[in-house]
Amino acid sequence: MLDGEIAFVTGAKGGIGAAAAIALSDAGATVVVTARRLADAEATAARCAEGRAIAVACDVSDADSVDAAVKEATARVGAPTLLVNNAGVVQPIGLLHETDPAAWAASVNANLVGAVAVIRAVLPAMLARGRGTIVNLSSGAAHRPMEGWSAYCAGKAGLAMVTQSVALEYGARGIRVFGFSPGIVDTDMQGVIRASGVGPVSKLPRETLASVDDPARAIVYLCSEAADDLAGRALDVREAEFRARAGLAPV
Repeated sequence: MLDGEIAFVTGAKGGIGAAAAIALSDAGATVVVTARRLADAEATAARCAEGRAIAVACDVSDADSVDAAVKEATARVGAPTLLVNNAGVVQPIGLLHETDPAAWAASVNANLVGAVAVIRAVLPAMLARGRGTIVNLSSGAAHRPMEGWSAYCAGKAGLAMVTQSVALEYGARGIRVFGFSPGIVDTDMQGVIRASGVGPVSKLPRETLASVDDPARAIVYLCSEAADDLAGRALDVREAEFRARAGLAPV
């Protein structure tokens, strides 16, 4: 399905990022698996389809690290044609006036500024080729406030607007961009949320959380030509129509 594509996946140590990297490699793409620590990226790359993944260290909160990672990936396997902007953090969790200002700013930097840094790094080659796909991992928190998550909500809301901006500025030049909400998934981030005890999401039993499998499969679908008409939209894995199109079972 994705033969010849080169996917750059951020935050692929585990969770949705790792699942997406594995699914993309299974679909035929060459995957650049990134994480802040090279060893973590290597561990995920080892789980991908044989010969279809490389590991590269990349800290999205550091623009120099992002640029270096994209340059390394390009030198080793070619310029990315697909970007899965997955890296992000939910901390700090707490009432706005009780959170540390530096931690609040760092969250927005990782979730918004970092995602933009990766987009900026991959766009020139995509534009030169005349095509490219960007999947920005979004959240319901991008569109409604969540108790204790002011930094996360602000970062994801900003990323939602960046998604629309990329669609407006580059859609006619062959760049497809999607905002994709994966639902409430059993990942390390959800463990942090549960440990905080703040807000209704922290009270959800772990056994009620969704698997990473459906979001990963949905990301593969968005990276395929079958999703062309959805470009520029905000999509949610829980939407019945989208699930049907992506070949996911009803919920």
